[in-house]
Amino acid sequence: MHTPDKPRVVLGVSGGIAAYKACELLRRLTESGHDVRVVPTASALNFVGEATWAALSGNPVATGVWEDVHEVPHVRIGQSADLVVVAPATADTLARAAHGLADDLLTNTLLTARCPVVFAPAMHTEMWEHPATAENVATLRRRGAVVVEPAVGRLTGADTGKGRLPEPGEILEVCLRVLARGAGGGRDLAGRHVVVSAGGTREPLDPVRFLGNRSSGRQGYALARTAVARGARVTLVAANTALPDPAGADVVPVGTAVQLREAVLKAAGDADAVVMAAAVADFRPARYVQGKIKKRDGQGPEPVALVRNPDVLAELSAARPRPGQVVVGFAAETDDVLANGRAKLARKGCDLLVVNEVGEDRTFGSAENEAVLLGADGRETPVPHGPKEALADTVWDEVVRMLNAGGPPSSR
Repeated sequence: MHTPDKPRVVLGVSGGIAAYKACELLRRLTESGHDVRVVPTASALNFVGEATWAALSGNPVATGVWEDVHEVPHVRIGQSADLVVVAPATADTLARAAHGLADDLLTNTLLTARCPVVFAPAMHTEMWEHPATAENVATLRRRGAVVVEPAVGRLTGADTGKGRLPEPGEILEVCLRVLARGAGGGRDLAGRHVVVSAGGTREPLDPVRFLGNRSSGRQGYALARTAVARGARVTLVAANTALPDPAGADVVPVGTAVQLREAVLKAAGDADAVVMAAAVADFRPARYVQGKIKKRDGQGPEPVALVRNPDVLAELSAARPRPGQVVVGFAAETDDVLANGRAKLARKGCDLLVVNEVGEDRTFGSAENEAVLLGADGRETPVPHGPKEALADTVWDEVVRMLNAGGPPSSR
């Protein structure tokens, strides 16, 4: 029986080997306070039985349109949901949903749902890349559904490639962000491609040492997750992070500032917005020592000569690979935060600069942040202390505002 104060989630499960992972997603949904009703396809029950779904959800499992007919399940389940998430979503389920078929309880539920819908695809690479699947995904996204990009990794058998179901914890994060925005929150980045950089670059000095910084990448990952929940296609350029890949983002791992520059410029070619949240090293050692630098008795260390790294944010702001592209920078300051931020905004030429105060025990590695968003048009938006996802949503609000106006003021 539904508990009134709990969000109602329908978990649709398609018939793929990744159905077993949906058990973990179900557990996480229920433990985080959601009332979950599982709707498996007939094929899904070949992988995980009805008793498992019932035990984990605490609710009866709906498997067919002819069960409990007096309750009209093919209509009521979708009508009463706050969120429908299909995980895994096979190529067949995506096709049937895109074409509006209603040949089982899950597809009936999708047709009657007026709440946000999230699909987490899982299939072999060839199936994901097939033009038919690509068109079906594009159709679903155009209608407002969130279709997360599958992960890259081990598939059925010995195959490896894109098509793996994202980790359940990351699918949960997408669901939470979608629920937080509500039925009218909108997928306002649908059809947009955004690029986010995250983490901190490392500049090698010798095979075992490097110059780096304290950035964990958590703010950049929050930006990626919230963009996925808002319907964007997301490319995440990640520098030296230890975080799980956000569900739905194409992750490009990099190490140094030069590698990050190459990856960001490549991805930015067709991007509507680029958010440079990574902490990019300003300098790198002028010389890389092939062997480990030894400590010698009675001798001090040799000075380490440094050279400047490329200024990726300034280069992006000047080049604008795509007309109307919005470019967002981050400024981590330790003193005179706003004054230094305004100076950096003018110097870099970006459209928006997120300025925050950092220190050994502030911001880096924390799940929370506070900042001020400075706009090139003079706007100033304070974001109070809170989850990094809240700051991320505020950033995307500003980006969406500019995109809907035809791009940043400088491009109009």
